Amino acid sequence: MAAQKINEGLEHLAKAEKYLKTGFLKWKPDYDSAASEYGKAAVAFKNAKQFEQAKDACLREAAAHENNRALFHAAKAYEQAGMMLKELQKLPEAVHLIEKASMMYLENGTPDTAAMALERAGKLIENVNPEKAVQLYQQTANVFENEERLRQAVELLGKASRLLVRGRRFDEAAASIQKEKNIYKEIENYPTCYKKTIAQVLVHLHRNDYVAAERCVRESYSIPGFNGSEDCAALEQLLEGYDQQDQDQVSAVCNSPLFKYMDNDYAKLGLSLVVPGGGIKKKSPATPQAKPDGTTPTAAAEEEEDEYSGGLC
Repeated sequence: MAAQKINEGLEHLAKAEKYLKTGFLKWKPDYDSAASEYGKAAVAFKNAKQFEQAKDACLREAAAHENNRALFHAAKAYEQAGMMLKELQKLPEAVHLIEKASMMYLENGTPDTAAMALERAGKLIENVNPEKAVQLYQQTANVFENEERLRQAVELLGKASRLLVRGRRFDEAAASIQKEKNIYKEIENYPTCYKKTIAQVLVHLHRNDYVAAERCVRESYSIPGFNGSEDCAALEQLLEGYDQQDQDQVSAVCNSPLFKYMDNDYAKLGLSLVVPGGGIKKKSPATPQAKPDGTTPTAAAEEEEDEYSGGLC
């Protein structure tokens, strides 16, 4: 079966080459017919699991379409070549071709298809090169945002934010989450804004920037319904515990269902949050003065309490 498909592919390649030849009576190559034959060859090689040959056929198809000024079809062929490279586990090269395809889709005036191609490339490379995946997701979000498809844009920004958190690139993550939050406000999805505020605060605290975390909560009071929500109450409790270096209070908040059932990357931030000083509470601002006999008022009170600990009788 595989040998039959390979022969079929070779036949289509031979036909394509004939269409490209010129002569005395044929001055111009027939790019359209050649592209069709290259496409058929690619399918035959793919079915025979000859992905290298399938990729080459796709690239030839793309070149023929380009020569014929058929940008959309050329982009499709480049994208298919990228998917053949994926089968060969050549992911960076695959992503490069899919990016090229997306640029051609944009040039052709089909931004939706361009965005879907970029998202596909991001998924391919996410586990191998998260930095590249972030870039691709952000590019996709920009394309959707330009088309005023904000729900799709914010979904891709969310993927980028989570990858940035996973890579502990907290400065970039804070900016990315803020952009998400702005879009959710614009589409009036206020409950999700509350969740993004929690994510922001956790990121800022991992950056050791308490001021930014506090400002984040303060600015969120302008979001309808935030003040008085369980999210707001939990964040105020979290910030109080963090400021007082009370690890027990911080851990209690971060172990609550509100935090634990967030996206996994943010839940992990909560569970790993450690207050400054390793959980040693701040000392009281005023230290009790010692009495003339050398005891402090607190110590004296403790002694007095011990004196009657067995009861009055």
